[in-house]
Amino acid sequence: MIPHRLKSARAKAKLTQEKLGVLAGIDESTARSRVSQYESGTYSPNFDTMCHFARVLNVPECYFYITDDAFAEQVLALYEAFHAQQNNLRQN
Repeated sequence: MIPHRLKSARAKAKLTQEKLGVLAGIDESTARSRVSQYESGTYSPNFDTMCHFARVLNVPECYFYITDDAFAEQVLALYEAFHAQQNNLRQN
């Protein structure tokens, strides 16, 4: 997992560390510290936890694992465009 991606996705979603952790299913008493440790790279969350973070943050799971920053941003843009298109189709 690329720690700075978790932090930037959380900031973009305007969530605190505690709120992200709670929404992802982490106990409220440890949510802030666990997310902080993941963002700093002290600990790495398991894939299941990353899937929960991705769902809450509305990003693809792979975004947190792609090593090339430019490619990760392209994947994120494609994901966002795909979901915007899906939403438009549902409205029509």
